[in-house]
Amino acid sequence: MSVEPTATRDGRIAVVIITRDRRDELLRTLDILAALPERPVVVVVDNGSGDGTPAAVREAHPAVEVIARITDAGAAARTVGVRIVDSPYVAFCDDDSWWAPGSLTRAADLLDADPRLGLVAARVLVGPDEHLEPACAAMAASPLAPEPGLPGPRVLGFVACGAVVRRSAYLAVGGFAPHHGVGGEEALLATDLAAAGWRLTYVDELVAYHHPSGVRDRTRRRAITVRNDLWFAWQRRPLAHAVRHTVRAAAAARRDPAARAGVTAALRGLPRALRGRRPVGDALARELALLDAT
Repeated sequence: MSVEPTATRDGRIAVVIITRDRRDELLRTLDILAALPERPVVVVVDNGSGDGTPAAVREAHPAVEVIARITDAGAAARTVGVRIVDSPYVAFCDDDSWWAPGSLTRAADLLDADPRLGLVAARVLVGPDEHLEPACAAMAASPLAPEPGLPGPRVLGFVACGAVVRRSAYLAVGGFAPHHGVGGEEALLATDLAAAGWRLTYVDELVAYHHPSGVRDRTRRRAITVRNDLWFAWQRRPLAHAVRHTVRAAAAARRDPAARAGVTAALRGLPRALRGRRPVGDALARELALLDAT
C-alpha cells in the first residue's frame, strides 16, 4: 500500500535514536530522516561516544536535539529521549536504521484510531538486499487469537528499530529496563505493555530499514541476549518456565562461550532480577507459552 506523504511536519510523532561511537552511520540516518515528508522531531541520545558524535550531529543537523550522556545506558537511554518530547507517539530508530516515507504518518493514524493501541511494529527490511527481519516473519504469522479492530496480527514482541509507541503507555510501564543494554530488550517491555492492558500489533504496511552496522561485537550482543532472556524469564514467567529456561541456558553454556558469558552475567544480576519479579497472569502466561511453541 502506498502512503500519501504530507507536506508539513507531523507533530503527532517524534523519533528517538540511541547511539554510541557510530558517528558516520548516524549522520547518514539523520540525513534520511530529515528528508522524510513527515519532518519528524528527532532526538539523539548519545551513550557516551568517544568519536565526537554529539558535536558532529549539532553541526550537521542543528534542528536535532542531542542529549550527550557520559555513560552507556543501553536501550534505557531511549526513555531519556521519550521524556523530553511532547508528541503523543514516538518512533524508535537505531543509528543504522531509518523509516520509509509515509510510514510514520500511517502509524500515527493507527494510534489515533485506537486509544487502546500501545505499540505498532513495522516490517523491518535488512541490508542492501532488503530481506525480511526474521522476527517480523514470526510476528506476521502470530498464533495469538486476533482482536477486533486491530490493523494486523496481535503480537507480544517487536523489533526496537521498527516500532512506534504511544508515549503515555511507554512511560506508564517504565520504558526499556535499566541494566538490560541492547540485545533482546524488547520482550520485557512488550509483556509489561500487554499486562497493563495495551494492545500491540504488527502492521506489514509500515516499513523500516535496517543496515546493520559493521561496528558491532556480535559475540557480546549474543551474550547480552542470553542474559536478558534469563532475566525476563526470572522476572515475568511462571516459576516452572523460569526453571526450565535456566536449565536449557546452563546446558547451552557448556558448549557456547557467548551463552556462558550471558549466563554468568545473568547470575550476577540475579538478586536485582528477583527483586523485580512480577509474574504475568495466567492468560498472558499461556499466550507467551504458545509463542514459545511456534
